[in-house]
Formats: sequence, C-alpha cells, structure tokens
Amino acid sequence: MAKKAVATFSGDKASKRTFVKCIRMEKSERTGAYIFKEDFVATDHAKDFFAKK
Repeated sequence: MAKKAVATFSGDKASKRTFVKCIRMEKSERTGAYIFKEDFVATDHAKDFFAKK
C-alpha cells in the first residue's frame, strides 16, 4: 500500500490557518516555458504574492 503524504505545521491549530499555499504561473525569460512559483504565505499577504511579477 502507498503511504499517505500529510503536510503538517508546528504549532496549534489556530496558527495553521494563518498560512496558505500560493502557486503562481510565470513565463521563463530564458526558455519561454511556463514555470510555477510556490510559497507558503500569510493569509493577509496572499494578494501581494500574486501582484508581484
């Protein structure tokens, strides 16, 4: 059987809800292919993550 991958954060449950995983698609200047930028950011900074290029 395959193992189930579970991502956990250290801390209590209240602090876990303050972060979200954001994935942004960008076009590489070098190759022209699309790449994905992933990051865990605070919930209130999610719009800033998507605004920058």
